[in-house]
Amino acid sequence: MTLSKGTSVSAMDVPARRSAAAPGEGKQTVAAARPIHYISWVALALMTTSSVASLRPSPTMAVYGLACIFLYVVPALVFLLPTSLVSAELASGWSGGVYKWVSEGISKPMGFLAVWCQFAMTIFYYPSLLGFVASTLAYVINPDLAASGVWTAIVIMVCYWTGVWVSSRGTGSVAGLASGGLIIGTLVPGTVLVLLGAVFLGQGNESAAPMTADNLLPVWAGLSSLVLIVNNFLSYSGMEMNAVHVGSLKNPGKEFPRAIFMAMGLVLLIFILPALAISWVVPADQLSLTAGVMQAFDAMFAQFGSQWLTPIVGVMLVAASLGGMLTWLAGPSKGLLLISRQEGYLPPFLQRLNKHGVQQNILVTQGLVTTVIALMYAFIPDVSSTYWIFSVITTQVYLIMYLLMFVAAARLRRKQPDHPRGYRAPMLVGLCGVGFAASLAALLIGFVPPSQFGDSSVGTYVAIVAGGALGLGLLVPFLFYRLRKPSWKTAEPAEEGVS
Repeated sequence: MTLSKGTSVSAMDVPARRSAAAPGEGKQTVAAARPIHYISWVALALMTTSSVASLRPSPTMAVYGLACIFLYVVPALVFLLPTSLVSAELASGWSGGVYKWVSEGISKPMGFLAVWCQFAMTIFYYPSLLGFVASTLAYVINPDLAASGVWTAIVIMVCYWTGVWVSSRGTGSVAGLASGGLIIGTLVPGTVLVLLGAVFLGQGNESAAPMTADNLLPVWAGLSSLVLIVNNFLSYSGMEMNAVHVGSLKNPGKEFPRAIFMAMGLVLLIFILPALAISWVVPADQLSLTAGVMQAFDAMFAQFGSQWLTPIVGVMLVAASLGGMLTWLAGPSKGLLLISRQEGYLPPFLQRLNKHGVQQNILVTQGLVTTVIALMYAFIPDVSSTYWIFSVITTQVYLIMYLLMFVAAARLRRKQPDHPRGYRAPMLVGLCGVGFAASLAALLIGFVPPSQFGDSSVGTYVAIVAGGALGLGLLVPFLFYRLRKPSWKTAEPAEEGVS
């Protein structure tokens, strides 16, 4: 989700700082487009870290013990790095975010599909994020609630609709709610978790997961044993949002790679160390994918006679997650709205704004779907299984956008080699090839149930994942595009309250 997975400023809303002047514009316009205040590459690295790093995926990888290092590093190299460098070149040359990039590189319909997927992934992301909130909040009230699907469904619906109400009022101050998310909800709890884990081992306690060199690689038990690596692609997604800041660097060619490699190091530390700490304390067969962080804290605090601290940590994690949700609840839908008003991709009902200039109808419609999805928690017995399914669907829908982005970047380098770019990624075609192959592999592997699902119905799993990912990611935007009418276009979209 911290400012994870899409900050309040969507890539659709922030133009590239060094975009070329339009025909007929003079040098003064170009000068005016440049940033007045530069940022350091260290600052950009920290911004990137805050928007990607989170403790939420830690339990998912903790089930692998020491092998989580391998499962985090590999996607960082084949997905995070290509995504960062490729999106930086696109952002430094074309304003308008992923819609503009894919429209220029492939076609406008594909551009709509890309921005739709950027929005649609949030429909399943919110239930998975708020499922984590529900399980964490359970440890503040009653730990037994963490396994209750009814409790999880109620928390998801209450939190989401409260967020819609707050966002629909156009409260600009909510953007500040996540400004301290990296510290409050990630760095402090993460550091405490790792330190307590180290002390736990230092006292002579045996690690729940073996920490020998033989366990550096995940045990191969067929393709299903590697499926959990798919979740890491979602953990690393959102880099195209941060790429818009490349134009704020004094020397993007040298400073942006430094920022990315520093951010990668910090992100890997934040992801890997807490996951290891959890694996030291909670056995894999007892680990909940939603409540694993709180399980570890509760066990460690009990070990040191400080179990009263568990609810406090839970409140910190919940507050940071809810703050992060609020700050970008309207971001992706706002980007979709702007493009739809210009091109007529959505019906007028979904384009309407309330008196605060907020796309309330989109948020409410999204909320109705989110409510239906939340109810699945109440009817699927295993909360962890439901959480995993929603995480996979979220990842797959988002990966469709990345596939389009990599293709568009390679085509733009070939079709428009002389187009002004503030940053040129090294070996861009190769990076696009690696990123595309990794994204496609992750998308396909997502249809395989992980080995942790045991005897669960494979057919049911595939049907739910395919229906969610392909239906929402491909069928729905196809229907919108085919049914669009010229009357759906709205003149002068920028003049009607959308900033």
